[in-house]
Amino acid sequence: MSQIQHAVPDGPIRYTQICTRSSSCSSPQTSSSAAAAGTEPPSCPGHRGRTPRRKWQVFPGRNRFYCDGRVMMARQTGVFYLTLVLIILTSGLFFAFDCPYLASNLSPAIPAVGAVLFIFVMGMLLRASFSDPGVLPRATPDEAADLERQIDSTGCSKPPPRTREVLINGQTVKLKYCFTCKIFRPPRASHCSLCDNCVERFDHHCPWVGNCVGRRNYRFFYFFILSLSFLTIFIFAFVITHVVLTSMFDSFTALRTILEVVVCFFSVWSIVGLSGFHTYLISSNQTTNEDIKGTWSRKEGKDNYNPYSYGNVLTNCCTALCGPLPPSLIDRRGLIQADTPQTAPQSNGTGGGGSYAPTQLHSHMVGGYHPGRLQHGGGTSCQLCCFHAAKISVCTVW
Repeated sequence: MSQIQHAVPDGPIRYTQICTRSSSCSSPQTSSSAAAAGTEPPSCPGHRGRTPRRKWQVFPGRNRFYCDGRVMMARQTGVFYLTLVLIILTSGLFFAFDCPYLASNLSPAIPAVGAVLFIFVMGMLLRASFSDPGVLPRATPDEAADLERQIDSTGCSKPPPRTREVLINGQTVKLKYCFTCKIFRPPRASHCSLCDNCVERFDHHCPWVGNCVGRRNYRFFYFFILSLSFLTIFIFAFVITHVVLTSMFDSFTALRTILEVVVCFFSVWSIVGLSGFHTYLISSNQTTNEDIKGTWSRKEGKDNYNPYSYGNVLTNCCTALCGPLPPSLIDRRGLIQADTPQTAPQSNGTGGGGSYAPTQLHSHMVGGYHPGRLQHGGGTSCQLCCFHAAKISVCTVW
């Protein structure tokens, strides 16, 4: 019987990659000799290094991502660039031609105040445009399949209802099922048809900022339109002042002044009106979507009221503008793992996935603030809801 001798290497063990795709690839001996010589082994022509993909690269919604997923916008961004051009052009003409005269003849504080307003307007615009508005993650295939099994186990000839009802501060609120995302939408959430996403506390889709306006960027949108109102009035007033104080005009000065006055005059009414409208919404803790639909209108019934309002204008404003900013739920810059479940495919809205089987709503009263949950506060309490796939959990916090 022959003996089998085991050779124990003296140095550290080196592992080499062997390519089996082509005979032109280097052999293990070649790789070992190249490694011993301190050089890179020849690479295999058929082998490509796999770079980990990020979640924004396979995001199912209609969004555009820039800067490796740090910037998130809608696909229709043409009006957003028009907004940038109008603001920069009007402000640039004012700073270049009006501010030098006003600073020398009236006060040097005029260009300083204008610069502060301009920087604040641009910062709020970019923050509202480039942020995640509060997109809700879609159900995974496993969760969608679990939903189908629950529906099949009911044995009903007709599909179960596609809505659920929860009680928020004594008011019944319906939770609608989204065929695209395959989830029951939390209260105040809605599906944006342009971005193809369910957005938490959906207000509206604003083409001027090139993004949806929801829970995570509403305060930046409001500060943008409010500061833009002040900037427009500021430029309009001091351009007229410059015209009154200046007696001599050339053709270029006249054309520039007309352009500034026309842009400011026609913009100030819509911007100031929009700021006033959203100030009313914030003071009553409503969204544009709810106000347009008349969700909490008295016409719907005598007992119909807004369950999210705290009953105090100051409290409503502080909650909307000064509360903690919730984290993004979609983790768009996260790496895709091999075993990470992907989102469920889109449904055409006619299949059996239109509703859930009977699900028990679990509600309990706890104290304090719960980070990481979806907050839909209002009234004497704030509503923390997290609805995903077949699990519905409603948590009311005093």
